[in-house]
Amino acid sequence: MKRVVVLFFVLGGAAVHAAGERIYRCGNEYTNTVTEAQMKNCKLISGANVSVVQAARPAAKPAAAPPSQTEPVGGGLAQRAKDLEARSILDAELKRSEARQAELLKEFNNGEPDKLGAETRNHQKYLDRLASLKAAISRNEADIEGIRRELGRMPPGSAAPAAK
Repeated sequence: MKRVVVLFFVLGGAAVHAAGERIYRCGNEYTNTVTEAQMKNCKLISGANVSVVQAARPAAKPAAAPPSQTEPVGGGLAQRAKDLEARSILDAELKRSEARQAELLKEFNNGEPDKLGAETRNHQKYLDRLASLKAAISRNEADIEGIRRELGRMPPGSAAPAAK
């Protein structure tokens, strides 16, 4: 297939050259029209076969939709509802993380957790569990800090409504 395409261009170039047609280069454009070449001060290309492939133009971006007439420009009821929902999700996640942190700290028991089953005979299992507890506690602390940061970034008008 590749040879056929190359052969097509070679034969096409030979046919143009045999017909005595002249090709002019005008910057990044090529033309075979003499009057256009003279107007643009183009240069004649001699003895070269030229194959020009047009690049596909990028698709036009759709125009932005105008804001609806029912919502104010600065943010509407839908955005406030989304903010309130996001805040409630973050609050619930914070409560779960804090509860998990309390469980982990209780199990950790100030660095001396109770030994379980096989850990009484195999001290390495106990040490491995102690290390995994420490890692879980530090990960959970980082999660809690991240959630609190996100809550601090929430827009001021998205405070959760007071419970009755």
